[in-house]
Amino acid sequence: MTLLTADLYDERGEDLQSVAVQFQSVGGNARFSGPIRTVSCFEDNALVKAVLARPGAGAVLVVDGGGSLQTALMGDMIAESAVANGWAGVIINGAIRDRVAIGALALGVKALGSNPRKSNKTGKGSADVVVEFAGVLFRPGRMVYCDEDGILVER
Repeated sequence: MTLLTADLYDERGEDLQSVAVQFQSVGGNARFSGPIRTVSCFEDNALVKAVLARPGAGAVLVVDGGGSLQTALMGDMIAESAVANGWAGVIINGAIRDRVAIGALALGVKALGSNPRKSNKTGKGSADVVVEFAGVLFRPGRMVYCDEDGILVER
């Protein structure tokens, strides 16, 4: 990502949505961007694991976990899979675990927080659907831009 989100917003503000929720930057890459892919799930990370195990081609996976901090939707092994498969980053409206290990990876990760508790693994959820949280629509294929200042999403 060449432009910082503040500069990008100054340049293209009307074309962008700004996420007001203060996500924590927990990955090794604080600045990342790419086309959006999505997963909607609740306290179940089987679909997150399956999607990140496929080629990412520089995309950013946006996971709507309903804002739950009760279980982690991604840990170090899934994050390592994302790196190996070419994902630029992951934004999780929920929790991660293995925070220190994820912080050492060349992956952008934003999450609400962390919890060492494992999630369910039943596969419930949907992939590549429009998700909404923090008043922002995340549409598959649109661009998302992340840095230390926050998250911007193409309308």
